[in-house]
Amino acid sequence: MRGIKVVLVQNDGEARVIDNAPIGTTLMEVGRNAGVDGILGDCGGGCSCATCHVYVDADWQARVGAADEVEIATLDMVSHIVKPSSRLSCQIVLGEQLDGLKVTVAPLD
Repeated sequence: MRGIKVVLVQNDGEARVIDNAPIGTTLMEVGRNAGVDGILGDCGGGCSCATCHVYVDADWQARVGAADEVEIATLDMVSHIVKPSSRLSCQIVLGEQLDGLKVTVAPLD
């Protein structure tokens, strides 16, 4: 099965390009497996910790879609760094429509 390309920009400004990210996995799984700084996924993808918080690039927001009520409630735990483009990467399931997706990892504080 063919994967897609995703770009995660770390807080130090380094863009981590991941080619062949498996379709059907979450952005959090891909980032964590690649050792992307700031993608911890402490809850394992259960949408309960906000340790995989990212800012979705403006060009990708419509394709990624909006957060649901549970995700919004979880993001409230880090409300001091939430932006309109905030999403939890554990809730972004990768599909072909997200080939080339670019996000910036939110700070951990």
